[in-house]
Amino acid sequence: MGNVKIYLNFFVEYLQIEKNYSQYTIVNYVADIEDFMSFMKQQSLLHLEEITYNDTRLYLTELHKRKYSRKTISRKISALRSFFKFLMREGKLKENPFSLVSLPKKELKIPNFLYEEEIEKLFSISDCNTPLGQRNQALIEILYGTGMRVSECCQLKLSDVDFHIGTVLVNGKGGKQRYIPFGSFAQEALEQYIEEGRQKLTAKLLSGDEHQLIFVNNRGMPLTERGVRYILTGLIQKASATLHLHPHMFRHTFATHLLNEGADLRSVQELLGHSHLSSTQVYTHVTKEHLKKMYMSYHPRA
Repeated sequence: MGNVKIYLNFFVEYLQIEKNYSQYTIVNYVADIEDFMSFMKQQSLLHLEEITYNDTRLYLTELHKRKYSRKTISRKISALRSFFKFLMREGKLKENPFSLVSLPKKELKIPNFLYEEEIEKLFSISDCNTPLGQRNQALIEILYGTGMRVSECCQLKLSDVDFHIGTVLVNGKGGKQRYIPFGSFAQEALEQYIEEGRQKLTAKLLSGDEHQLIFVNNRGMPLTERGVRYILTGLIQKASATLHLHPHMFRHTFATHLLNEGADLRSVQELLGHSHLSSTQVYTHVTKEHLKKMYMSYHPRA
């Protein structure tokens, strides 16, 4: 099993350099492969060449026994299939024992989204006369106005925003960049925050701690994803809304509202930064539900 670690190191280099995968994805892939290697030892399989399709089926049974979700099992099998495919490409193996393993169908989860009146209530809470209120307003306006991921929002730099044409440059997954337009409400909130609130908050920074990231905490340091969750929880409490709001819900709402108003799926896919249209299509289920409710509420023969 000694050369497996060497192969794994080569595989990690391949994922980093050729596939440009994120560090988060690579860490998960390595953990999944190492889990399978531990299973191999339990089965007294000492060499990769000894692994057969039947062994992969045994491993699949083991994952089900551990009560992993279908999504987790799919990821593990996908990681192992990629690893063995890489070994075949490098001439280390002649066959991929995972090539015939079918991935379990994903559970279809319809994403939660906010109704327009809920969004409007959230937009009326922040005190835009204070630095933190200005930041909070700019944050929720930009999340809803662009549909970007929270991780992407936290990485936004001052140079990424072009107020003249109303677009923001977003660095997405796998190093992919995209431009997203934003509207007048987001622009007004963002301009006020950058010109006033952000300057007051970053004035607290010590020399050498200066940075160009747009969203900051109360000490002027870069705002984290955890910080965004904390802010949204506070806004919900102020709104007294019986709603469990998570940061990604703004992204879901952005996509759902666009489709409800007639936007085409390909355009929404590009705005969200989805590599595959199937990732965007989940939102069509939401809009179908919306149309059904409208029909049942207003059609005379419903």
